Amino acid sequence: MKKKHKDIRKLIAIYLAGILACLAAACGKENKLDRNLVSSDNKVQKSVCMFGPMGRTDPEAENTSRTAQEQTVILAEETLGIKVEYNTYTAQDHKEKTYDDVCVERVTSNLDDIYILNPDTIKLLGSKDLLADLSHLEAAKNLREVVKTANTVNGKLVAIPQEVVAYGLFLNQDLFDQFGLEHPNTPQDLLDCCQVFKENGFETPIGANRWWLETFVLAIGFADLYNGGNTQKEIEDLNSGKTKLSDYMRPGFEFLQELIDKGYIDAKKALTYEAIDGEGPDFKAQKTPIVMAYWSAANADIFYGSVDFNLQVIGFPTSRGQMPVMPMTGYAVNVNSEHVEDSMAVLDEMLSDEALSLYMKKNQVISPSKNLEVNCKDALKPLNDKINEGIFVLGSNANLKVEQWGNTCLIVRKLMEGDSVETCMKEFDKLQEESLK
Repeated sequence: MKKKHKDIRKLIAIYLAGILACLAAACGKENKLDRNLVSSDNKVQKSVCMFGPMGRTDPEAENTSRTAQEQTVILAEETLGIKVEYNTYTAQDHKEKTYDDVCVERVTSNLDDIYILNPDTIKLLGSKDLLADLSHLEAAKNLREVVKTANTVNGKLVAIPQEVVAYGLFLNQDLFDQFGLEHPNTPQDLLDCCQVFKENGFETPIGANRWWLETFVLAIGFADLYNGGNTQKEIEDLNSGKTKLSDYMRPGFEFLQELIDKGYIDAKKALTYEAIDGEGPDFKAQKTPIVMAYWSAANADIFYGSVDFNLQVIGFPTSRGQMPVMPMTGYAVNVNSEHVEDSMAVLDEMLSDEALSLYMKKNQVISPSKNLEVNCKDALKPLNDKINEGIFVLGSNANLKVEQWGNTCLIVRKLMEGDSVETCMKEFDKLQEESLK
């Protein structure tokens, strides 16, 4: 286990929602951090420890997301006089423990105070009452309803993000223009685009990794549920077992299988790829016309923010047109922490409108606060327009008994490994049956 405990400017954890949905974690050992720091005047300063992912990029490289988070941490430290220390963790390859697994272990062992969590971990730990209720925070009063919906477990708001994560398809617009291709609105449109790219020498039209192919499945499967005007009733029917979860998931899995069968996605390579680190180089080198990623990746220079072509980000193709997918990550507090009140105070400052305004201004992301609107770059406007119209699919929703983001990711991975669509559907049926018990 890697342990970082240095100056804040060297240690700050990269807070990107899409990274949180994909980061894996390495194995090893580490001890609990010393909770108290001694200042120069020999007075004991209160401190809390935050656990999060640390990217494996050049620490000296410009990273707007890291800098944006740092600004909010500094604001909280200066306002409260509480020092924020860090434990960080990132997997070296696909064979090591995932970031989610390590978070569960650390929360259960009470090793840290504040955690940056993925949606599946929020659901799991929240259902076990291991995360504190944050609904009383001042910052919670300003949240968009979609954030509250996604991160409320057993009636408790257990996590709050610094940004609303939106996933979409990242397109090399220059290549689309070169071959006279329109943005794909339906799954068949995307197949047609891939065929053209394949015929013109692009070996793998869509770059993929082992984490994010579930975005296709969730967009296709839940487009009607979230945009058909009957969301609450459909969720009730799923939770009661009246309708089958596998019926929602089947079209997306069949579409992925077709992409794999036609060679538009290389499943074997994707299984070994970490997000962006794997497929990113080919996309930036214009060897791959299409990848999937999260909003912030279009802003960060170390990811896709400074590519040498016209970048456009659109929603995933569905029967209802292009559809952004929005899973909710978030900051959470270990309910058994020795410093619950101090941790909540830190989060209340970091998630205040003042702090989120700093974060959004630096990072150009969608704020969880209903009071703040993003002025996004041109590449993100197609995705942002859909979100502003209320057209999107929630990638995580605590009101669904079966957690969707993590479970779908794992079952998609079985498809990539060679399992049939029918076998994958049985996995969803099993999850649904277990939830009914």
